[in-house]
Amino acid sequence: MTETFIVITHISNTRTCPETQKKSLITITMSSFKFSDNLLFLSMFCFFTLLQKVLSQAPLAHNCPNTTTYTPNSTYADNLNSLLSNLTSNATGDTGFYNFTSGRNPPDMAYGLFLCRGDVTVNDCRECVASASTEILRRCPIERRSTIWYDNCLMRYSNESIYSIPDMSVGIILSQTQNVTNQEEMFNQVLGALMSDIATRASNDQSGKKFATGEANFTALQNLSGLGQCTPDLSISQCNTCLRNGISSLPIKQGARVLFPSCNIRYEMYPFFQAVAPPPASLPPPPSSPSSEG
Repeated sequence: MTETFIVITHISNTRTCPETQKKSLITITMSSFKFSDNLLFLSMFCFFTLLQKVLSQAPLAHNCPNTTTYTPNSTYADNLNSLLSNLTSNATGDTGFYNFTSGRNPPDMAYGLFLCRGDVTVNDCRECVASASTEILRRCPIERRSTIWYDNCLMRYSNESIYSIPDMSVGIILSQTQNVTNQEEMFNQVLGALMSDIATRASNDQSGKKFATGEANFTALQNLSGLGQCTPDLSISQCNTCLRNGISSLPIKQGARVLFPSCNIRYEMYPFFQAVAPPPASLPPPPSSPSSEG
């Protein structure tokens, strides 16, 4: 299947990505403020924390293939509404992934799923899925197949089964505008090793999330942070292929990501993910009781 890529650039100091075909610039001038250094730092930290929270609730991009449509009040419309309601009510699991099929007779069956980022809380996952379930209908009305991506989740549906089928038919490339100006060759080597390791670990993730993050030293004062995730219904090889296709499409900037319907990959020159606790180690077998004779 031919891949279609949509390339978007954005400004790095927003620390988020704009919706498809939009550019955003947020400039903050602090020179007029007379705060002490500590208060200034605290104010900026609180501002960016709030800003990132707000922007994480806005869609990064959406895709409406416009191949087949349905009519309002049709059987497919009823099945789709039932599907989206079911997805929203099931955004409570630890894995942050759920799929559901609504309807009994093709071609009016609706297949759908959501995937929450592996490091977000259950509450953030629930909020993202709820937003996606309404926004996807607003942005892709009467579409039988649609995908919407957020910073914290993705949601997709179709009138054909999408489960355990890797989909890289459309790729959204989001990147910072700034180029890497120093030690570009070293940057490429460090980035390549980091993202390859993330792809391997995400593909083989045993937690049920198919999710991995990592950091690597670029310079003594600068780290690279990376993240990769697949929908958990993919096999190890399917996930690995999807992520590596994304890696090969990453532009060399001061941050970028590639969004596929089945996986996503991202790197930045600042920390952007939360620490995820490793799965609990299996308990050792109980000591054997000493045998008694006599």
